Amino acid sequence: MSETPAVHSTFVVERRYPKPPATVFAAFADEATKRRWFADGGGHEVTRFETDFRPGGYERLDYRLGESTPFPGAEIANEERFCDIVHDRRIVTSSVMAFGGRTISVLLVTTELMPEGDGTHLVCTVQGVFFEGSDGPQIREHGWNVLLDLLGKVLADA
Repeated sequence: MSETPAVHSTFVVERRYPKPPATVFAAFADEATKRRWFADGGGHEVTRFETDFRPGGYERLDYRLGESTPFPGAEIANEERFCDIVHDRRIVTSSVMAFGGRTISVLLVTTELMPEGDGTHLVCTVQGVFFEGSDGPQIREHGWNVLLDLLGKVLADA
C-alpha cells in the first residue's frame, strides 16, 4: 500500500488596507470582529468559535461545510495556538486542522502589519505540511485570499 508523502509548502498573501495597523490588529484581537470575517463569512455552519488572544492562548473553530461544497455537512476542526503577539505589528500562530476527525494539515502562520501611508500593508506567510486526503496548499492559499478579502470588507465597515 503506497501513501502520498506529506506535502510541504510555503506561500505569502499580501493585502493593503486603508486603515492603520491598530485597526487591522484589532480585527484579529477582538473575538466578535474576527468571527465576522474568519468564521462566519464562508457559508458554513459554525458550531464553535472561541479565542483566548494572548501569547500561549488558543483559538478553536469547528464548522460543517455548506451545501455548495464538494463535501456538504463534513466536519472541520481547527485548533490554533498563539505563539507570538506584538501589539499592532505581528501575530504568529501554529494550527492543526482536521477533516472528519482526521488531521489533514499543520500550519505556522505569521501575520505582519506594517504602516504604509495612512493604511496598513499586511503580509501573511503560511508554512505548512499537508497530509493524505487534505485540501492541499493551492486550495488553502485560495482560502487565505478569500479570508483576507473578507477582512477588507469588515475593515471597510469599521
